[in-house]
Parts: sequence; structure tokens; C-alpha cells
Amino acid sequence: MTIERLAVIGGGAWGTALAQVAAGSGRETLLWVLETEVADSINTIGENSLYLPGVPLSPAIRATNDLGALADCDAWLVVTPAQHMRSVLEQAPHSGKPLVLCSKGIENKTGLMLHHVAAEVCPDSPINVISGPTFAHEVAAAKPTAVTLACANWELGEDLRERIALPSFRIYLTDDITGAEIGGAVKNVLAIACGVVEGSNLGQNARAALIARGFAEMARFGLAHGARLETLTGMAGLGDLVLTCTSTSSRNFSLGKAIAEGRSAKELMSDRRTVAEGAFTAPVLRRIADEQGIDMPIVTAVDDLLAERRSLPEVLEALRTRPPRRTELH
Repeated sequence: MTIERLAVIGGGAWGTALAQVAAGSGRETLLWVLETEVADSINTIGENSLYLPGVPLSPAIRATNDLGALADCDAWLVVTPAQHMRSVLEQAPHSGKPLVLCSKGIENKTGLMLHHVAAEVCPDSPINVISGPTFAHEVAAAKPTAVTLACANWELGEDLRERIALPSFRIYLTDDITGAEIGGAVKNVLAIACGVVEGSNLGQNARAALIARGFAEMARFGLAHGARLETLTGMAGLGDLVLTCTSTSSRNFSLGKAIAEGRSAKELMSDRRTVAEGAFTAPVLRRIADEQGIDMPIVTAVDDLLAERRSLPEVLEALRTRPPRRTELH
């Protein structure tokens, strides 16, 4: 199919950065945003002054608060927070249009991966996923970035890649939608743990060990749900894990760091304008893992810390004294 006019649903930093990519070479792009002031800022001064300040946006981007305007677009990039995706899609005129899910998480109430949520709401739409190591400000500034695009239909995947890809935004195709989604969801929780390591001054050795053991948890969970290991070792898994576990530009990493520095998890969550999806993913990920007998001690520790069931010293001691496993992944 020919994909010309793209819509991006969600006007946060990541959605705005993707709109900038989609508008490359002057290609018309519609950006749906929730806040009237954000739409006005984009349309009048060419900048998302609330979520991506200081980044000049392409004049090919037009912002709207009207979900009905999306009906004229050929495909949608869905970049709403994971916990609000269902409600937004229920209000949108999807009519079988291809959807590319660009958010990362698991629906907390149902325990469903986002592509299953989208399939429930939009049963006639082909569901695809973009995931990978992407800080929004770097993507918007056209710094080199590589992502995974997961599509069940290879022809549609090629059409989407041709429409979205730029020299600065490289896209690798896979048909492993489950793997791409699991990598993006689990890494957010692990990034909180790495922020705790940083905020506790435990050192680089500890953080490297946590990333490695965290990847083992990601792989165990992914393989148990039908993901392929090569997907999890690619951009959507290991690549994204390394990025978000090593920088305060990651909202999840920053959340964990602040908790380790003595701030209350509840206070931090209530004060944050932008969403640290790992905080919503941790409890449902733990619940699924416990129900299915998947060993995820780091995820469990993060969930306990966020819910304030155990103190930071108790969580760290439990991880330090845990008996080592015989194998890396199982």
C-alpha cells in the first residue's frame, strides 16, 4: 500500500520527535496532542515548548486536538502513555488503518501486551511495533538512531520503513512483535534498578552486573512468551536496555536514582510531568512472572521498592545474598 500522510498520536517528547522524523523531507504529518497549549505552540512558533523545548520543528508538522482529523491519514504512529492507549484508540476513527505502536509497557489492569490491547480495540487494523534505544531529544535533533520495526506482514513493513526511515533514523525489520514489545517493557523496570545503583553509589561494576542479570530476566520472560532471543539481543532489547540503564536522560533511571537518594517513590510519581512507564509496568510484570513461575528477582525488588513494601537496604541485601544460579538464562 502507499503510505503518504502519517499521523502521530501523542504530543509528548517522544511523539513530537517521531513527528519530526515522519516529516522528514517536508512530508506532511499530523500530530494529535491532548493539550490545547501544545497544539498552539507547535502551530504558531514551530516548537513543542512544553515537552521538547528548544527544538525547531518541521513546518510540515501540523498539530491538532481533534481525533477525528486522523481519519484522513494513511497510518498512525501511536505514542500515548501505555496505560492510556486503550482509551485514546477507543475514541479514534481507526477504520482498519495500520497502527505502529511506539509506547513501551504492559496494560496494568489486564496484564496484556500493548499489541493485544490494540488488536482488541482495532480488530481490523494491522498492528506493528517500533522499539529501540531512543532518547527523544536526540531523535528530534537528527542524531544517528537505530530501531526495530516489528510487523507480521513483511510487505507492509517495507512500506512503513520506506515512509518513516531517514539517514539518521535506521530501521531494522522483524516479524517478532512479541519480542519487540517485551524488550521495551522490561527494560523500563530494569532502568529503575540501575538508577538505584547509581543513586546508592554502588559503582560501575555493580551496574554492569545488574544490566547483565537484568537481561537474563528479560530473556527468561521473553522466551516464555514466544519471543526470539535474536530480537531481545537487538535494538528492541539489549540496545534499549543499555541506553536507559546508563543515563539520567532516562526517566526510569532518574526515578530510581532519586529514590536511592532518599525521596519517596509516591512523591516522585505524583510530581512527574512525564511518565516513567517502568513504575506502572513493574507490578504487572511481577504478577505475571509469579503466576507463570518465571524467576525475576530484580523486577521483584523494584516492585517492592516502588510500593514501599521493603526498604532500600532490605532490597539490596536480598539481591546481594541471593544464591547464584547454575545457568545464565534459565
